[in-house]
Amino acid sequence: MDMVRMDGGSASAAVPEDQCVPTRRSNAIQQFTQQSLPSCKPVLSPASVITTFFLMGVICIPVGFVSLHASQSVVEIVDRYDTYCIPDPFKSNKVAYIKDSSIPKNCTLHLKVPKPMKSPIYVYYQLDNYYQNHRRYVKSKSDKQLIYGLKYNDTSLCKPEDSNKGLPIVPCGLIAWSLFNDTYSFSRGTVGLKVNRKNIAWKSDRDHKFGRHVYPFNFQNGTLIGGGKLDPNIPLSDQEDLVVWMRTAALPSFRKLYGRIEEDLDVEDVVTVKVLNNYNTYSFGGKKRLVLSTSSWLGGKNDFLGVAYLFVGSSSIFISLVFLLLHVKNPRTEEKESQGKNRRPCAARN
Repeated sequence: MDMVRMDGGSASAAVPEDQCVPTRRSNAIQQFTQQSLPSCKPVLSPASVITTFFLMGVICIPVGFVSLHASQSVVEIVDRYDTYCIPDPFKSNKVAYIKDSSIPKNCTLHLKVPKPMKSPIYVYYQLDNYYQNHRRYVKSKSDKQLIYGLKYNDTSLCKPEDSNKGLPIVPCGLIAWSLFNDTYSFSRGTVGLKVNRKNIAWKSDRDHKFGRHVYPFNFQNGTLIGGGKLDPNIPLSDQEDLVVWMRTAALPSFRKLYGRIEEDLDVEDVVTVKVLNNYNTYSFGGKKRLVLSTSSWLGGKNDFLGVAYLFVGSSSIFISLVFLLLHVKNPRTEEKESQGKNRRPCAARN
């Protein structure tokens, strides 16, 4: 039987000990599960919609112009050299030329500077029609072997470049095997331009993905040679060409950093580039380009962000003008607005 307490003539039933008292938290959970939480359902007026679109345009268009100006301020020199770095006798058979190690691969480029280029000037190599994002290619590496070296034996994902003559390959896999191996040396007139090749890779990659005490072993010693070779006396974390190459690109056309020229270049300067055209892109119809580029506060040369802001801003202002004309032609009265605010959903009326 429930206990009854008398307080000044009023009675209230005491809550049994085995019965839970609803708390504020449980009420909130119940309201959430029953979808009965209070909600805000603003009724947008024509003035607020038109103002919102107009403000979006006013904000986006200046940002677009600033971004576009920053991109246009970047000076960039791009030169495709794989087509004319071929001797005339091998123009019709480029694959035979690139595979014949007895033929010199030397080539000279002359790049004219169109505008002043302030240091640092970034040197990139660009490859086109090269699918580093192929599933089998991306999987062909061993992340643990790159960290622990010969201490880690499971290199099954690296096949067919997992071992050679019964000995493991470090680093194994197709990505490392196809390392880019064209080289460049720069000069301005008779004076050489030094290229700084340090700190071209991500610091996180150098520190956490490549072991400081892991050295190349049995690399490029098979009958089928891929790309560049590695110095067996330098740990993988210090061979930054490899670190840059192992970060695979998402698109078939990509650029990778080769180094930095830390001298200013003036207008009409002619930069002479000595190229060793070693890398075989002719077998699959690839293209090779050399890129010299400055940078801005926004990064390299890319007009997409500025054009996108201008497009969104212009579209917003156009939409606001269309809505304004429609509102002037067919205005919404205060009576209709008040009816819209006081209107309740059917579920609420029921």
